[in-house]
Amino acid sequence: METLSTFWLGIILLGLILASAFFSSSETSMMAINRYRLKALSNQNNAQAKRTEKLLGDLDHLIGTILLGNNFVNIFASSIATILAIKLWGEGSVVYASILLTFVILIFAETTPKTFAAKNPERIALPASIIISGFITLFKPFVWLIAKLSNLILKLLGVKNESQANSVSSEELRMVVNEAKPVIASNYQKMLLNIIDLEKVKVEDIMIPRHELISVDINNHSEILSQLERIQHTRLLTFDGSADNITGVLHMRDVVNLYAKGEFSIDNVIELIRKPYFVPEGTSLAHQLAHFQAQKRRLGLVVDEYGEVRGMVVLEDILEEIVGQFTSNQNETIEEVIQQKDGSYLIDPRISIRELNILLQTNLSVAKAKTLNGLILETLQSIPKRDISLKVDNVLIEIMQISDQTIKLVKLTKMKN
Repeated sequence: METLSTFWLGIILLGLILASAFFSSSETSMMAINRYRLKALSNQNNAQAKRTEKLLGDLDHLIGTILLGNNFVNIFASSIATILAIKLWGEGSVVYASILLTFVILIFAETTPKTFAAKNPERIALPASIIISGFITLFKPFVWLIAKLSNLILKLLGVKNESQANSVSSEELRMVVNEAKPVIASNYQKMLLNIIDLEKVKVEDIMIPRHELISVDINNHSEILSQLERIQHTRLLTFDGSADNITGVLHMRDVVNLYAKGEFSIDNVIELIRKPYFVPEGTSLAHQLAHFQAQKRRLGLVVDEYGEVRGMVVLEDILEEIVGQFTSNQNETIEEVIQQKDGSYLIDPRISIRELNILLQTNLSVAKAKTLNGLILETLQSIPKRDISLKVDNVLIEIMQISDQTIKLVKLTKMKN
């Protein structure tokens, strides 16, 4: 009878250690499981995933149940180990039995199961959800009481018991995309990253500056015809009296259609002029893309807080921010940035700093200036003279050509760190 009693005590102790390992691994796997992967499985009508998702929706009861079970089996195991040690080796062995049990629980009921669960959360959490759900139902009054007491203590300590929304920041989303290289092709990955950045980029960062826009007085019919003969752009701005008073936009495609129909005349051309669509400065590209879609438009005139036209933003330029430059724009890039044999670059300073950073992998700031010319003037605080050099963020900029108090050409050299 003594041998049988000792045997069954050993079996009970082993079962308690296994139960402790179950509760430990369940807790770790529930906290480590990928919520988005779990959501996807739940949407596929996976019963275990739905049950697990429901458990994670009530963390107070989930954690309370797991901790209640884990502490119960550990304390019970300690009591059984004490009785077993006294039966086998006498009362003097209790201390040694406690030390041995602590080591066994630490290795076999804590460290090993938790490490395995952290590496394989789905394999543990999904099947464990069945047992945990049963325990929650069974011990619900006790768990409710424990949760209320815990919240009361937290409240007395001044800790607010507010659940945080399970949202993802743009930086976290960027990290997810970066880590998805084996799943997503590199070109698609780059597009996704560019889409994430659309909220950070403003319309003034990619707009065509005002001084590069071609405009004509709507009252000067001969000038309109003259511009139509030599214009190389697809759109022509019209103004009334003053170049600052923009009245409309004329699309060359519509003019070509008049030619095709044999209905070309100055009166018909003027009727084709569309009312301008104005975009406030500071609008993000993500919002502007949505506005273009809602308004059924492809371009807008960027205006500042005083209503003055700063430039033009075009739908194609926003799309280029996502997919990269189109082939039709490569000639412009070649003219703006020309690499020299010594590794330096001859650059048209009207180029945007954002485009320059992309082309040359530099990190020039866009906080105070949008173009290279603006950055130079902001740094020097005066109109520079030829042969002046300045260093900005490990980039050496040399003024090569100036005309009419305007910088025409600079030489840029990337310096080694």
